[in-house]
Amino acid sequence: MHTGMENSARFMKATFAAGCFWDVEAAFRQVNGVVETVAGYTGGTDPNPIYAEVESGTTSHREAVGIVFDPVVVPYERLLDRFWEIHDPTQEDGQGEYVGSHYRSAIFFFDDEQRSAALRSRDALVAAKRYGNRPILTEILPASAFWPADECHQRFYEKCGQGYGTSRKIWD
Repeated sequence: MHTGMENSARFMKATFAAGCFWDVEAAFRQVNGVVETVAGYTGGTDPNPIYAEVESGTTSHREAVGIVFDPVVVPYERLLDRFWEIHDPTQEDGQGEYVGSHYRSAIFFFDDEQRSAALRSRDALVAAKRYGNRPILTEILPASAFWPADECHQRFYEKCGQGYGTSRKIWD
């Protein structure tokens, strides 16, 4: 992700995939301390993928949201909490009406601290039995190249005059 802010010593990066990036981006924009969100693609094989390629399922990319955040205001662990709140990590190949490998749940970590925090948060979710005996299918993967989606996908709900979750119930 190339935002201009990621080089500041104060800010950190996070990347999450949890279904349609419109929903994920809108949910994280509401978190105090998140200074930037970018809808895009990561985890795939093709350089500089476009929406149609990712949607076809042939590139191995996932729709994801790159986040720049201020850890003084919002710790990474709170971002992980939000991630778990906004989707069902037990769905195998998508989220709700969004079906396909490009909608699979994943946390992309940038360092060992993020990896450890992600594993702890997943393990706590399992221990709490929030989803009963259904397994958590969210993958925890090293961050890789992030490709921003076209401008029409950025802040999608704001462009449509809708707030996050106002047009429909997104997740139970």
